[in-house]
Amino acid sequence: MTDPSRREVLSAISTLGVAAMLPGVLPGCAAPEGPPGAPSTAITKRKSDLIRDENEKPGTKDWILKKPAIDRAVKYRCPWVEGYFSRASARAGETITLHVSTSPESKFTVDLYRMGYYGGAGARLVSSLGSFEGKIQTDPRVEKGRLRVCTWEAATKIAIPSDWPSGVYLAKLTSEKEGVQSYAVFILRDNRRADFMFQCSDTTWQAYNRWPSQYSLYDNGASQWYWGTGIDVSFDRPYGKYNQIVDQPLSTGSGEWLLWEYPLAFWMEQQGYDVTYVSNIDTHADPAGLKRVKGFLSVGHDEYYSLPMFENLKQAIADGLNVGFLSGNTCCGLIELLPGKDGTPNRVFRRLDRFGPADELGNKTFPDMKTLPRRAPNESTLIGARSIGPIVGGAPWICAKPDHWLLAGTGMKDGDGIPGLVGWEWHGEPAEIPGLEVVAKGETNSGAGKGIYTSTVYPGAKGNIVFNAATCWWADGLSEPPGYLHPKAHGAEPKGPDPRVRKITANLLERMKNS
Repeated sequence: MTDPSRREVLSAISTLGVAAMLPGVLPGCAAPEGPPGAPSTAITKRKSDLIRDENEKPGTKDWILKKPAIDRAVKYRCPWVEGYFSRASARAGETITLHVSTSPESKFTVDLYRMGYYGGAGARLVSSLGSFEGKIQTDPRVEKGRLRVCTWEAATKIAIPSDWPSGVYLAKLTSEKEGVQSYAVFILRDNRRADFMFQCSDTTWQAYNRWPSQYSLYDNGASQWYWGTGIDVSFDRPYGKYNQIVDQPLSTGSGEWLLWEYPLAFWMEQQGYDVTYVSNIDTHADPAGLKRVKGFLSVGHDEYYSLPMFENLKQAIADGLNVGFLSGNTCCGLIELLPGKDGTPNRVFRRLDRFGPADELGNKTFPDMKTLPRRAPNESTLIGARSIGPIVGGAPWICAKPDHWLLAGTGMKDGDGIPGLVGWEWHGEPAEIPGLEVVAKGETNSGAGKGIYTSTVYPGAKGNIVFNAATCWWADGLSEPPGYLHPKAHGAEPKGPDPRVRKITANLLERMKNS
Protein backbone atom coordinates (compact mmCIF):
# COMPACT_ATOMS: atom_id res chain seq x y z
CA MET A 1 0.00 0.00 0.00
CA THR A 2 1.43 3.37 -0.99
CA ASP A 3 1.27 6.38 1.28
CA PRO A 4 -1.65 8.75 0.59
CA SER A 5 -0.83 12.06 -1.03
CA ARG A 6 -0.85 15.30 0.91
CA ARG A 7 -4.09 16.24 -0.84
CA GLU A 8 -5.71 12.99 0.31
CA VAL A 9 -4.57 13.60 3.89
CA LEU A 10 -5.96 17.13 3.92
CA SER A 11 -9.18 16.00 2.28
CA ALA A 12 -9.74 13.36 4.92
CA ILE A 13 -8.89 15.72 7.76
CA SER A 14 -11.24 18.34 6.36
CA THR A 15 -14.15 16.09 7.29
CA LEU A 16 -13.37 17.09 10.87
CA GLY A 17 -13.66 20.76 9.98
CA VAL A 18 -9.99 21.63 10.54
CA ALA A 19 -8.46 21.58 7.08
CA ALA A 20 -8.70 25.34 6.73
CA MET A 21 -6.40 25.71 9.72
CA LEU A 22 -3.39 23.80 8.39
CA PRO A 23 -0.72 26.39 7.52
CA GLY A 24 1.95 24.05 8.86
CA VAL A 25 1.30 21.47 6.14
CA LEU A 26 1.07 23.76 3.14
CA PRO A 27 3.95 24.50 0.74
CA GLY A 28 6.05 27.56 1.40
CA CYS A 29 6.10 27.32 5.19
CA ALA A 30 8.74 29.78 6.37
CA ALA A 31 11.64 28.66 8.53
CA PRO A 32 12.33 30.55 11.76
CA GLU A 33 14.53 33.58 11.45
CA GLY A 34 18.23 33.18 12.10
CA PRO A 35 20.66 35.64 13.65
CA PRO A 36 20.76 39.11 12.13
CA GLY A 37 22.16 38.98 8.61
CA ALA A 38 22.13 35.18 8.42
CA PRO A 39 19.39 33.00 6.90
CA SER A 40 18.20 29.92 8.76
CA THR A 41 20.06 27.72 6.28
CA ALA A 42 23.38 29.44 6.87
CA ILE A 43 26.20 26.96 7.43
CA THR A 44 29.32 28.04 9.23
CA LYS A 45 32.69 26.35 9.30
CA ARG A 46 32.61 23.03 11.09
CA LYS A 47 34.26 22.87 14.51
CA SER A 48 34.56 19.15 15.14
CA ASP A 49 36.24 19.59 18.53
CA LEU A 50 33.70 22.06 19.88
CA ILE A 51 31.84 19.56 22.10
CA ARG A 52 35.05 17.92 23.31
CA ASP A 53 36.52 21.31 24.21
CA GLU A 54 33.27 22.43 25.84
CA ASN A 55 33.24 19.44 28.16
CA GLU A 56 36.75 20.17 29.39
CA LYS A 57 35.33 23.25 31.11
CA PRO A 58 34.46 22.89 34.81
CA GLY A 59 31.06 21.42 35.54
CA THR A 60 28.84 21.45 38.61
CA LYS A 61 26.04 19.43 40.17
CA ASP A 62 24.46 22.60 41.51
CA TRP A 63 22.03 22.42 38.58
CA ILE A 64 20.08 19.77 40.52
CA LEU A 65 17.08 21.21 42.37
CA LYS A 66 17.57 21.11 46.14
CA LYS A 67 13.98 22.01 47.03
CA PRO A 68 11.48 21.07 44.32
CA ALA A 69 7.83 21.27 45.34
CA ILE A 70 4.41 20.56 43.86
CA ASP A 71 1.05 21.99 44.90
CA ARG A 72 -0.83 18.73 45.37
CA ALA A 73 -4.16 20.54 45.15
CA VAL A 74 -3.56 21.01 41.42
CA LYS A 75 -1.29 17.95 41.07
CA TYR A 76 1.44 19.15 38.71
CA ARG A 77 2.51 22.77 39.17
CA CYS A 78 5.01 24.61 41.38
CA PRO A 79 3.29 27.97 41.98
CA TRP A 80 6.03 29.19 44.38
CA VAL A 81 8.22 29.74 41.31
CA GLU A 82 7.53 28.60 37.74
CA GLY A 83 8.37 29.87 34.29
CA TYR A 84 8.79 29.33 30.57
CA PHE A 85 10.91 30.69 27.72
CA SER A 86 9.50 32.56 24.74
CA ARG A 87 11.03 30.11 22.26
CA ALA A 88 11.43 26.34 22.18
CA SER A 89 14.76 26.84 20.42
CA ALA A 90 16.95 29.81 19.57
CA ARG A 91 20.38 30.55 18.12
CA ALA A 92 23.41 32.28 19.57
CA GLY A 93 23.10 35.99 18.91
CA GLU A 94 19.33 35.99 19.37
CA THR A 95 17.34 37.24 22.35
CA ILE A 96 15.01 35.01 24.31
CA THR A 97 12.69 36.09 27.13
CA LEU A 98 12.00 34.29 30.40
CA HIS A 99 8.54 34.60 31.96
CA VAL A 100 8.18 33.78 35.67
CA SER A 101 5.42 33.79 38.27
CA THR A 102 5.93 33.55 42.04
CA SER A 103 3.12 32.83 44.49
CA PRO A 104 3.43 34.08 47.16
CA GLU A 105 5.24 37.06 45.70
CA SER A 106 8.96 36.70 46.19
CA LYS A 107 12.24 37.79 44.75
CA PHE A 108 13.85 35.05 42.72
CA THR A 109 17.14 34.17 41.03
CA VAL A 110 17.95 32.43 37.76
CA ASP A 111 20.95 30.15 37.26
CA LEU A 112 21.36 28.99 33.67
CA TYR A 113 23.14 25.71 32.86
CA ARG A 114 24.14 23.91 29.69
CA MET A 115 23.57 20.16 30.02
CA GLY A 116 26.40 17.80 29.01
CA TYR A 117 29.05 15.57 30.59
CA TYR A 118 31.51 17.97 32.25
CA GLY A 119 33.57 15.42 34.12
CA GLY A 120 30.45 13.60 35.25
CA ALA A 121 28.75 16.63 36.83
CA GLY A 122 26.19 16.79 34.05
CA ALA A 123 26.08 20.56 33.46
CA ARG A 124 28.05 23.80 33.34
CA LEU A 125 26.88 27.09 34.84
CA VAL A 126 26.86 29.65 32.03
CA SER A 127 25.11 32.56 33.74
CA SER A 128 23.58 33.69 37.05
CA LEU A 129 20.87 36.35 36.89
CA GLY A 130 18.84 38.25 39.48
CA SER A 131 17.57 38.97 42.00
CA PHE A 132 14.32 39.79 40.26
CA GLU A 133 11.14 41.13 41.82
CA GLY A 134 8.67 38.30 41.48
CA LYS A 135 4.92 38.70 41.14
CA ILE A 136 1.83 36.53 40.91
CA GLN A 137 1.07 36.33 37.20
CA THR A 138 -2.48 35.69 36.06
CA ASP A 139 -3.51 32.12 35.31
CA PRO A 140 -4.62 31.91 31.66
CA ARG A 141 -8.28 31.47 30.90
CA VAL A 142 -9.58 28.27 29.30
CA GLU A 143 -10.14 28.91 25.60
CA LYS A 144 -11.62 26.88 22.76
CA GLY A 145 -10.02 23.46 22.61
CA ARG A 146 -9.18 23.75 26.34
CA LEU A 147 -6.20 25.88 25.33
CA ARG A 148 -4.28 27.58 28.16
CA VAL A 149 -1.89 30.33 26.95
CA CYS A 150 0.12 32.36 29.46
CA THR A 151 0.71 35.99 28.55
CA TRP A 152 2.97 36.70 31.51
CA GLU A 153 5.24 39.71 31.63
CA ALA A 154 8.87 38.90 30.91
CA ALA A 155 11.13 38.79 33.95
CA THR A 156 14.26 39.23 31.85
CA LYS A 157 15.62 39.16 28.33
CA ILE A 158 18.64 36.99 27.62
CA ALA A 159 20.87 38.02 24.72
CA ILE A 160 22.48 34.67 23.93
CA PRO A 161 26.27 35.10 23.64
CA SER A 162 27.88 34.04 20.38
CA ASP A 163 30.18 31.57 22.15
CA TRP A 164 27.45 29.49 23.79
CA PRO A 165 27.44 26.11 22.03
CA SER A 166 24.33 24.28 20.91
CA GLY A 167 22.75 22.22 23.66
CA VAL A 168 19.88 21.91 26.10
CA TYR A 169 19.83 24.77 28.62
CA LEU A 170 18.05 24.57 31.97
CA ALA A 171 17.23 27.68 33.97
CA LYS A 172 17.08 26.87 37.69
CA LEU A 173 14.54 29.25 39.24
CA THR A 174 14.83 29.81 43.00
CA SER A 175 12.25 31.64 45.12
CA GLU A 176 14.16 33.60 47.76
CA LYS A 177 11.25 33.67 50.24
CA GLU A 178 10.47 29.93 50.28
CA GLY A 179 13.66 28.51 48.77
CA VAL A 180 11.51 26.44 46.38
CA GLN A 181 13.00 25.70 42.96
CA SER A 182 11.86 24.62 39.51
CA TYR A 183 13.18 24.71 35.94
CA ALA A 184 12.52 26.36 32.62
CA VAL A 185 14.09 24.88 29.48
CA PHE A 186 15.10 25.85 25.96
CA ILE A 187 17.25 24.36 23.19
CA LEU A 188 20.12 26.33 21.69
CA ARG A 189 20.68 25.37 18.07
CA ASP A 190 23.35 26.49 15.63
CA ASN A 191 24.03 26.50 11.88
CA ARG A 192 27.33 24.66 11.80
CA ARG A 193 28.16 21.41 10.11
CA ALA A 194 28.39 18.55 12.58
CA ASP A 195 28.50 14.78 12.59
CA PHE A 196 25.27 14.29 14.53
CA MET A 197 22.01 16.12 15.15
CA PHE A 198 20.24 15.33 18.44
CA GLN A 199 16.53 16.07 18.09
CA CYS A 200 14.82 16.78 21.40
CA SER A 201 11.27 15.40 21.48
CA ASP A 202 9.69 18.57 22.78
CA THR A 203 6.38 18.36 20.94
CA THR A 204 5.85 15.17 22.96
CA TRP A 205 7.02 16.92 26.14
CA GLN A 206 4.32 19.52 25.54
CA ALA A 207 1.64 16.99 24.56
CA TYR A 208 1.95 15.37 28.01
CA ASN A 209 2.29 18.65 29.91
CA ARG A 210 -0.79 18.89 32.16
CA TRP A 211 0.01 22.35 33.58
CA PRO A 212 -1.70 23.81 35.50
CA SER A 213 -4.12 20.93 36.17
CA GLN A 214 -5.35 18.38 33.62
CA TYR A 215 -4.71 20.46 30.51
CA SER A 216 -2.60 18.25 28.26
CA LEU A 217 -3.32 17.04 24.73
CA TYR A 218 -4.87 14.01 26.49
CA ASP A 219 -7.36 15.88 28.67
CA ASN A 220 -10.74 16.66 27.11
CA GLY A 221 -12.56 17.40 30.36
CA ALA A 222 -14.06 13.92 30.56
CA SER A 223 -11.05 11.64 30.12
CA GLN A 224 -7.41 11.97 31.16
CA TRP A 225 -6.30 9.73 28.26
CA TYR A 226 -8.30 11.11 25.35
CA TRP A 227 -6.85 10.30 21.89
CA GLY A 228 -9.03 12.32 19.53
CA THR A 229 -9.14 15.77 17.98
CA GLY A 230 -10.30 19.13 19.28
CA ILE A 231 -7.68 19.79 21.99
CA ASP A 232 -5.03 22.53 21.71
CA VAL A 233 -1.86 22.98 23.78
CA SER A 234 0.61 25.85 23.96
CA PHE A 235 4.34 26.20 24.54
CA ASP A 236 3.55 29.50 26.30
CA ARG A 237 3.21 27.96 29.77
CA PRO A 238 5.50 26.23 32.27
CA TYR A 239 6.10 22.50 32.13
CA GLY A 240 4.39 20.79 35.02
CA LYS A 241 5.74 17.75 36.81
CA TYR A 242 5.69 14.65 34.63
CA ASN A 243 2.81 12.34 35.57
CA GLN A 244 3.70 8.85 34.24
CA ILE A 245 6.17 6.00 34.61
CA VAL A 246 8.51 7.61 37.13
CA ASP A 247 8.05 10.00 40.05
CA GLN A 248 10.77 12.45 39.07
CA PRO A 249 10.69 15.79 40.94
CA LEU A 250 13.36 17.15 38.57
CA SER A 251 10.89 16.95 35.70
CA THR A 252 9.13 20.08 37.00
CA GLY A 253 9.75 22.70 34.35
CA SER A 254 12.09 20.54 32.24
CA GLY A 255 9.59 18.68 30.05
CA GLU A 256 10.70 15.09 29.50
CA TRP A 257 14.36 15.98 28.88
CA LEU A 258 15.69 14.50 32.11
CA LEU A 259 13.54 11.38 31.81
CA TRP A 260 14.55 9.72 28.54
CA GLU A 261 16.95 11.96 26.57
CA TYR A 262 19.55 13.27 29.00
CA PRO A 263 21.46 9.93 29.37
CA LEU A 264 22.18 9.86 25.62
CA ALA A 265 23.46 13.45 25.58
CA PHE A 266 25.57 12.79 28.70
CA TRP A 267 27.14 9.71 27.07
CA MET A 268 27.68 11.27 23.64
CA GLU A 269 29.41 14.31 25.13
CA GLN A 270 31.49 12.06 27.41
CA GLN A 271 32.69 10.23 24.30
CA GLY A 272 33.45 13.49 22.51
CA TYR A 273 31.01 13.02 19.63
CA ASP A 274 30.47 16.06 17.44
CA VAL A 275 26.80 16.75 18.18
CA THR A 276 24.42 19.64 17.66
CA TYR A 277 20.92 19.94 19.16
CA VAL A 278 17.55 20.90 17.69
CA SER A 279 13.89 20.97 18.66
CA ASN A 280 11.10 19.07 16.90
CA ILE A 281 10.07 22.55 15.77
CA ASP A 282 13.34 22.93 13.85
CA THR A 283 12.76 19.65 12.00
CA HIS A 284 9.31 20.98 11.10
CA ALA A 285 10.35 24.45 9.92
CA ASP A 286 13.94 24.12 8.68
CA PRO A 287 14.37 21.14 6.31
CA ALA A 288 17.53 22.65 4.85
CA GLY A 289 19.13 22.39 8.30
CA LEU A 290 19.06 18.60 8.03
CA LYS A 291 21.70 18.83 5.29
CA ARG A 292 24.40 20.05 7.66
CA VAL A 293 24.86 16.73 9.50
CA LYS A 294 25.74 13.13 8.67
CA GLY A 295 23.44 11.50 11.21
CA PHE A 296 20.11 12.48 12.76
CA LEU A 297 18.96 11.05 16.11
CA SER A 298 15.36 10.82 17.31
CA VAL A 299 15.55 10.24 21.06
CA GLY A 300 13.36 8.85 23.83
CA HIS A 301 9.62 9.32 23.49
CA ASP A 302 9.18 11.06 20.13
CA GLU A 303 5.47 10.63 19.54
CA TYR A 304 4.18 13.80 17.86
CA TYR A 305 5.11 14.81 14.29
CA SER A 306 3.66 17.31 11.87
CA LEU A 307 3.31 16.30 8.23
CA PRO A 308 6.26 18.56 7.30
CA MET A 309 8.40 16.78 9.92
CA PHE A 310 7.55 13.42 8.36
CA GLU A 311 8.14 14.66 4.81
CA ASN A 312 11.32 16.56 5.66
CA LEU A 313 12.92 13.49 7.24
CA LYS A 314 11.82 11.18 4.42
CA GLN A 315 13.33 13.54 1.86
CA ALA A 316 16.53 13.89 3.87
CA ILE A 317 16.90 10.11 3.97
CA ALA A 318 16.35 9.97 0.21
CA ASP A 319 19.11 12.59 -0.10
CA GLY A 320 21.54 10.48 1.95
CA LEU A 321 20.96 11.36 5.62
CA ASN A 322 21.63 8.60 8.16
CA VAL A 323 18.96 8.34 10.86
CA GLY A 324 18.86 6.59 14.22
CA PHE A 325 15.47 6.26 15.85
CA LEU A 326 16.73 5.69 19.39
CA SER A 327 13.14 6.11 20.43
CA GLY A 328 9.74 4.49 20.77
CA ASN A 329 6.17 5.39 19.81
CA THR A 330 7.84 7.63 17.24
CA CYS A 331 5.84 9.62 14.68
CA CYS A 332 2.55 8.22 16.01
CA GLY A 333 0.37 11.31 16.41
CA LEU A 334 -0.08 13.78 13.51
CA ILE A 335 -0.17 17.37 14.74
CA GLU A 336 -0.78 20.78 13.24
CA LEU A 337 1.42 23.66 14.42
CA LEU A 338 -0.04 27.15 14.76
CA PRO A 339 1.31 30.58 15.78
CA GLY A 340 1.03 31.87 19.33
CA LYS A 341 -1.06 34.83 20.46
CA ASP A 342 1.77 37.24 19.65
CA GLY A 343 2.27 35.75 16.18
CA THR A 344 5.38 33.73 17.06
CA PRO A 345 5.35 30.71 14.71
CA ASN A 346 4.74 27.21 15.99
CA ARG A 347 3.73 27.92 19.58
CA VAL A 348 0.39 26.04 19.61
CA PHE A 349 -0.50 22.61 18.26
CA ARG A 350 -3.35 20.16 18.04
CA ARG A 351 -3.75 16.49 17.18
CA LEU A 352 -5.26 15.84 13.75
CA ASP A 353 -4.80 12.13 13.15
CA ARG A 354 -2.80 9.03 13.92
CA PHE A 355 -0.09 7.99 11.45
CA GLY A 356 -0.49 4.61 9.75
CA PRO A 357 -3.37 2.22 9.20
CA ALA A 358 -5.95 1.41 11.85
CA ASP A 359 -4.93 -1.22 14.37
CA GLU A 360 -7.62 -2.91 16.43
CA LEU A 361 -5.35 -3.61 19.40
CA GLY A 362 -4.33 0.05 19.44
CA ASN A 363 -7.97 1.09 19.22
CA LYS A 364 -8.74 -1.04 22.28
CA THR A 365 -6.04 0.76 24.26
CA PHE A 366 -7.21 4.18 23.05
CA PRO A 367 -10.84 3.89 21.81
CA ASP A 368 -10.93 7.53 20.69
CA MET A 369 -8.56 6.64 17.85
CA LYS A 370 -11.62 5.21 16.08
CA THR A 371 -12.89 8.76 15.57
CA LEU A 372 -9.81 9.83 13.58
CA PRO A 373 -9.76 10.01 9.76
CA ARG A 374 -6.78 7.59 9.54
CA ARG A 375 -5.48 9.01 6.28
CA ALA A 376 -2.01 10.03 7.51
CA PRO A 377 1.03 8.26 5.98
CA ASN A 378 2.36 5.02 7.43
CA GLU A 379 5.17 5.95 9.82
CA SER A 380 6.87 2.59 9.23
CA THR A 381 7.94 3.81 5.78
CA LEU A 382 10.05 6.38 7.64
CA ILE A 383 11.11 4.45 10.74
CA GLY A 384 11.23 0.85 9.50
CA ALA A 385 8.49 -0.26 11.94
CA ARG A 386 5.66 1.45 13.78
CA SER A 387 3.63 1.70 16.98
CA ILE A 388 1.13 -1.14 17.10
CA GLY A 389 -1.22 -2.55 19.73
CA PRO A 390 -1.27 -2.80 22.60
CA ILE A 391 1.11 0.22 22.32
CA VAL A 392 2.57 -0.22 25.82
CA GLY A 393 4.67 -3.07 27.20
CA GLY A 394 8.16 -4.18 28.06
CA ALA A 395 10.67 -6.86 27.11
CA PRO A 396 14.36 -7.68 26.78
CA TRP A 397 15.99 -6.52 23.53
CA ILE A 398 16.64 -9.94 21.95
CA CYS A 399 19.27 -10.44 19.25
CA ALA A 400 17.84 -11.80 15.96
CA LYS A 401 20.82 -11.27 13.65
CA PRO A 402 24.12 -11.79 15.53
CA ASP A 403 26.33 -11.44 12.43
CA HIS A 404 25.00 -7.98 11.56
CA TRP A 405 27.56 -5.14 11.57
CA LEU A 406 25.44 -3.32 14.15
CA LEU A 407 26.14 -6.03 16.73
CA ALA A 408 29.83 -6.51 15.95
CA GLY A 409 31.91 -6.75 19.11
CA THR A 410 28.94 -7.24 21.42
CA GLY A 411 29.38 -11.00 21.77
CA MET A 412 25.61 -11.41 21.38
CA LYS A 413 24.30 -14.66 19.96
CA ASP A 414 20.94 -15.42 18.44
CA GLY A 415 18.38 -15.24 21.25
CA ASP A 416 20.59 -13.33 23.70
CA GLY A 417 18.70 -10.50 25.37
CA ILE A 418 19.46 -7.20 27.09
CA PRO A 419 17.04 -7.24 30.07
CA GLY A 420 14.35 -4.59 30.33
CA LEU A 421 15.63 -2.43 27.48
CA VAL A 422 12.37 -2.44 25.50
CA GLY A 423 9.65 -0.24 26.93
CA TRP A 424 7.38 1.34 27.68
CA GLU A 425 6.25 2.00 24.12
CA TRP A 426 7.86 0.35 21.14
CA HIS A 427 7.71 -0.40 17.40
CA GLY A 428 6.62 -3.56 15.58
CA GLU A 429 5.16 -4.63 12.23
CA PRO A 430 8.27 -3.95 10.07
CA ALA A 431 7.78 -2.11 6.79
CA GLU A 432 8.15 -3.72 3.37
CA ILE A 433 11.29 -1.76 2.48
CA PRO A 434 13.85 -3.42 0.16
CA GLY A 435 16.87 -4.53 2.17
CA LEU A 436 15.23 -4.04 5.59
CA GLU A 437 16.62 -6.36 8.25
CA VAL A 438 15.20 -7.26 11.66
CA VAL A 439 18.11 -7.15 14.13
CA ALA A 440 16.14 -7.71 17.34
CA LYS A 441 12.70 -9.14 18.01
CA GLY A 442 10.63 -10.32 20.94
CA GLU A 443 7.35 -10.41 22.82
CA THR A 444 6.24 -7.55 25.03
CA ASN A 445 4.12 -7.95 28.14
CA SER A 446 1.86 -5.57 30.01
CA GLY A 447 -1.55 -5.42 31.60
CA ALA A 448 -2.86 -4.30 28.22
CA GLY A 449 -1.76 -7.55 26.57
CA LYS A 450 1.11 -8.98 24.56
CA GLY A 451 2.74 -7.58 21.46
CA ILE A 452 5.70 -8.17 19.13
CA TYR A 453 8.43 -5.52 18.83
CA THR A 454 10.95 -5.43 15.98
CA SER A 455 14.19 -3.44 15.86
CA THR A 456 15.19 -2.84 12.26
CA VAL A 457 17.84 -1.46 9.91
CA TYR A 458 17.17 -0.48 6.31
CA PRO A 459 19.42 1.01 3.61
CA GLY A 460 18.91 4.40 2.03
CA ALA A 461 19.44 5.05 -1.66
CA LYS A 462 22.88 6.60 -1.22
CA GLY A 463 24.65 4.17 1.09
CA ASN A 464 23.05 5.67 4.17
CA ILE A 465 21.20 3.67 6.82
CA VAL A 466 18.15 4.02 9.08
CA PHE A 467 18.14 2.22 12.45
CA ASN A 468 15.07 1.73 14.63
CA ALA A 469 15.84 0.74 18.24
CA ALA A 470 12.12 0.10 18.90
CA THR A 471 12.13 1.44 22.47
CA CYS A 472 11.77 4.67 24.42
CA TRP A 473 14.45 3.48 26.83
CA TRP A 474 17.51 2.99 24.63
CA ALA A 475 19.42 5.81 26.37
CA ASP A 476 19.02 4.07 29.73
CA GLY A 477 21.52 1.48 28.51
CA LEU A 478 24.17 4.13 27.91
CA SER A 479 24.60 6.11 31.14
CA GLU A 480 23.09 7.06 34.50
CA PRO A 481 24.04 10.72 34.98
CA PRO A 482 23.45 12.77 38.15
CA GLY A 483 19.78 13.37 38.84
CA TYR A 484 18.60 10.56 36.56
CA LEU A 485 16.05 7.96 37.70
CA HIS A 486 15.51 4.63 35.92
CA PRO A 487 11.92 4.17 34.74
CA LYS A 488 9.73 1.20 35.59
CA ALA A 489 6.37 0.49 34.01
CA HIS A 490 4.25 -1.92 32.01
CA GLY A 491 6.23 -5.07 32.65
CA ALA A 492 9.65 -3.58 31.98
CA GLU A 493 12.45 -2.13 34.02
CA PRO A 494 15.66 -1.14 32.21
CA LYS A 495 18.77 -2.10 34.12
CA GLY A 496 20.98 0.88 33.31
CA PRO A 497 24.27 1.03 31.42
CA ASP A 498 25.11 -2.11 29.48
CA PRO A 499 28.34 -2.56 27.46
CA ARG A 500 26.35 -4.14 24.63
CA VAL A 501 24.10 -1.10 24.25
CA ARG A 502 27.14 1.14 24.27
CA LYS A 503 28.87 -0.97 21.62
CA ILE A 504 25.80 -1.12 19.38
CA THR A 505 25.39 2.65 19.65
CA ALA A 506 29.09 3.23 18.91
CA ASN A 507 28.84 0.93 15.87
CA LEU A 508 25.81 2.88 14.66
CA LEU A 509 27.40 6.30 15.11
CA GLU A 510 30.66 5.26 13.46
CA ARG A 511 28.74 3.89 10.49
CA MET A 512 26.79 7.14 10.22
CA LYS A 513 29.89 9.26 10.57
CA ASN A 514 31.84 7.42 7.89
CA SER A 515 29.15 6.68 5.32
